[in-house]
Amino acid sequence: MEHAHPLDRDFPWRTVLLAVSALALAAGSVVALVDRPAGTRPVAATGHVQKGQALPPLRPRARVSVLVLNGNGLSGAAGKEATALLARGYSHAIPTDAQSLNYARSVVLFRPGWQREARRLARDVHIPVVATLDGTVAPQYAHVPLIVILGAN
Repeated sequence: MEHAHPLDRDFPWRTVLLAVSALALAAGSVVALVDRPAGTRPVAATGHVQKGQALPPLRPRARVSVLVLNGNGLSGAAGKEATALLARGYSHAIPTDAQSLNYARSVVLFRPGWQREARRLARDVHIPVVATLDGTVAPQYAHVPLIVILGAN
């Protein structure tokens, strides 16, 4: 019967484990870089670009639709703003009345993934308040990513 001979010294398990872990991490990084399509950058699950990476370009105004809601009750306010947005190059600007006509402040709302375009829209229409769309809109406007609600201000 054979017996294993004891080592004269302790085996460096910790060092071996660290080396194997480092190799596995390096191999995973290489695989991640190889599997990713050319010209793309990794994005966190939150949708935010990770620090040190370039942001993807803004969608051009010609590819952005906006729903303009009259929330102040002034006749023609939404139509006037929609016309101004079309003149700025937005592809669609749909004017209609909001469910309520007593909004005190104007606001730009956006669907997830459209925050940067919403900020640009807010600059275009001189509205300082930008927020995530938290409610639902009529089903016929479900495809519209940006919404302007015109308030009394």
